[in-house]
Amino acid sequence: MRNNNSKLKILTLVLMILVLCLSTIPANTAKANTTQPKREMRAVWISTVLNLDMKAGMNKEQYTAWARQTLDQLKANKFNTVIYQVRPTNDAMYASELAPWSSYITGKKQGTNPGFDPLEIIVEEAHKRGMELHAWMNPYRVTMSGQKLTDLSADNVARTHPNWVVKYGKQYYLNPGLPEVQDYLVQIVRELVANYDVDAVHMDDYFYPYKIANEVFPDQAAFKTYGTSFKKVEDWRRDNVNNLVENLYTAIKETKPYVQFGISPFGVWRNKSLDKTGSDTRAGVNNYDDLYADVRTWIQNGTIDYITPQIYWSRTLSVAKYGTLLDWWSHEVQTYAKTHPVHLYIGLADYKVGNDSDAAWKNKMELPNQILANRSEKVAAEGQMHFSLRSFQNDKLGYATIVRQQLYNYTALTPVTTWDDNTVPNTPTFVQVTKEAAGRKIEIIDDNETQPRKYVIYRFNGNKEGSYDDPQNIVDVVYNKDGITQYLDKSALAKHSYTYGITAVSATGVESKEVFVVKENQ
Repeated sequence: MRNNNSKLKILTLVLMILVLCLSTIPANTAKANTTQPKREMRAVWISTVLNLDMKAGMNKEQYTAWARQTLDQLKANKFNTVIYQVRPTNDAMYASELAPWSSYITGKKQGTNPGFDPLEIIVEEAHKRGMELHAWMNPYRVTMSGQKLTDLSADNVARTHPNWVVKYGKQYYLNPGLPEVQDYLVQIVRELVANYDVDAVHMDDYFYPYKIANEVFPDQAAFKTYGTSFKKVEDWRRDNVNNLVENLYTAIKETKPYVQFGISPFGVWRNKSLDKTGSDTRAGVNNYDDLYADVRTWIQNGTIDYITPQIYWSRTLSVAKYGTLLDWWSHEVQTYAKTHPVHLYIGLADYKVGNDSDAAWKNKMELPNQILANRSEKVAAEGQMHFSLRSFQNDKLGYATIVRQQLYNYTALTPVTTWDDNTVPNTPTFVQVTKEAAGRKIEIIDDNETQPRKYVIYRFNGNKEGSYDDPQNIVDVVYNKDGITQYLDKSALAKHSYTYGITAVSATGVESKEVFVVKENQ
């Protein structure tokens, strides 16, 4: 950046002009004339386990083409985040010295090198489209149902350290009660965050496994060794998970402070019948008692940046109504986030649309109406995550078309995590807009010592600025390319003149107060 003399000469010549080109976003801008939020998490899970959302056996060119096509579609549908499963079964969809290559990328025996790095490619391609990439890991799961330990790579820690492993039902798991297991998982996350430009690390609902009738989870020996300060094994198990969550959060922040840590737990913490502060539900499973996931403690202690409960039920299901749980989780986030705020996103059951015994899912408006409920000013939800890619692509009953055309038809920025860093970034040093046959070429030059992570490109008709709070005026979000960032606005009409406003966005999502403004034909 600093060696580009021609660029720096331009900066020097236009220095006085730049000051005149800066505008300020009003502190109390009137609410935008749209029902859509300017900031909203719009994510989709891409599940690699069992190749649910991605086929195996692709070479580098085929995988790259798949990633580009998939992300192009999601970008066109105004998603801003993908949750990509990088650790399905104690393996890796990326180059790791601590875990073997996943069989779900090659379709061959675990440990087979695909000859390319799937995570590196999809991170780069997501960022090219202004989209965040959250790396989704399953901490304890070693195998899927029916797999044997001998099916695993010889260097898998489940084979090199068989004492770390327990079998429950038809699957193998790393024992959450062993300090060595926890240390290993922390090392896994440190390596991942250090080596890849991910925006977040994401864990789902697989902590201690879902209970199997008449079968006890075989951790009695570990409890006898490490749980002596606990009267009940259940309390010890919850403490094990709490320690892992806290240690992973610390490891992430020590490595890259802006990288978020999010967890997507089962949709019910506890039923009111078990705890008067629980939700008014009658769910057959709950986090606290069955999965030993004490979600409330994570929110209280601020050891996560976001929580995404999987509220995979309809608005009319009597035992666990969507609205009842939406209100309960909103209350939790508002009441117990004392250390720092925690974002609340909702996990949506796209896979149930047109395909569930609950008749409510036969209505194509069920899921769109859940999104509208999330946007209510009465709740704390700041967006949603869709499970999963394949279901959204299949668009049963046309529900995804409704989401795309009526709810996601304007761009939204991802919510800010000011508790990680609330520093307001500077606007770019210089912006140039050039008419081209394909649209408007926008070149953003940034010589600030502290570089922003992204830029937001706003566009207004004519020579006057409009509202910077209205998402209708956002053309796109682009990641900073080492101080010289180029973007082509293909939607700009040749015979029109526009005013462009460019803001900088920090790694924690904070947007600059000032705007670099470029007016055409002035």
